[in-house]
Amino acid sequence: MAALPADPAPSASPAHSVSAASSASSTPHRVVVLALPGLLPFELGIPHRIFGRAKGPAGRPLYTTLTCGLAPGPVPTDADFDVHVAHGPELLATADTVVVPACYELGPVHDEGRLTPPLAAALAHVRPGTRLVSICTGGYVLAAAGFLDGRRATTHWASAEHFQRLFPAVRVDPDVLFIDDGDVLTSAGVAAGIDLCLHIVRRDHGTAVANDVARRTVVPPHRDGGQAQFIARPVPEPLQASTAAARDRLLGRLHEPLLLAELARQESMSVRTFTRRFREESGLSPGQWLTRQRVERARHLLESTDLPMDRVAREAGFGTAQSLRKHLQAVLGTTPTAYRRTFRDTDPAAHPAAHPVVAPGAVPIGDPAVT
Repeated sequence: MAALPADPAPSASPAHSVSAASSASSTPHRVVVLALPGLLPFELGIPHRIFGRAKGPAGRPLYTTLTCGLAPGPVPTDADFDVHVAHGPELLATADTVVVPACYELGPVHDEGRLTPPLAAALAHVRPGTRLVSICTGGYVLAAAGFLDGRRATTHWASAEHFQRLFPAVRVDPDVLFIDDGDVLTSAGVAAGIDLCLHIVRRDHGTAVANDVARRTVVPPHRDGGQAQFIARPVPEPLQASTAAARDRLLGRLHEPLLLAELARQESMSVRTFTRRFREESGLSPGQWLTRQRVERARHLLESTDLPMDRVAREAGFGTAQSLRKHLQAVLGTTPTAYRRTFRDTDPAAHPAAHPVVAPGAVPIGDPAVT
């Protein structure tokens, strides 16, 4: 039986260096959310909820999240109420990160790809080097301002074709949840904004902090940006076999060498059917999904333990320190040593114990030696 093949790191999970925001600082990172007329209240609340729950040692807030409008005062929403905003656009000049949520009244921004004079004047306050984030159709604002020219970006799948026609200089990927392009990050619609904000917390402060925010918010701790926006059949039809049990087994045995044919046999499917159904239900191939789970496991071990790199590699399922280094470099743009130095948790007791070490000589799925 052939071993489950490794998939290359998907392009939708871009490499990036560990954010400077993760460095120790007594001043919280300032996030300013730009509330535009016609905004969606759900998307407006996402940055406040996610960044507002991120805490450092002794409960110290890691972010300050504020909201501004094109002028102080009421901002109409797409619901039956307005939102009162206390700050005008001058607040953008104080931001370390600017977030533009979705809104339904973009006018010339949406129809012609150009900023209105008030919006252009507001964005002129943004300092060079400020991190820029859009949620859903908030990407139209970044694109109209020229911030996305020559970059990969995404938006809600229903708007992607129009977005690409309107902004041909942007490389639009309609099939991902979010895209991290370093200092500019874009997300798909609605809940993908939660995934992107959690990704930013994870990038800035590591998985322990991001997972704590996810627990408090009662959402999944991690959906990779490369996961598909729209999955044809996320829930199996009645009496149809599912791959959910196989994924559960894989999560509990990341350090073991598992075979694709064995997984298919346990679910009473052919390899071809199992692979197709796995992708339908998760949005990823088995190899892509497994590699991502192993990267997350490695990040947890690097943050919460002092295990040597060879053992981290084995317990995460990569087999060798060289393989671990290759996968972290591809996904995170940094080495295991640098990642640990940046995000090492000083309280290992706060984390569950590591999985048992893989048996000596076992070759895990995803290692370059597997064929």
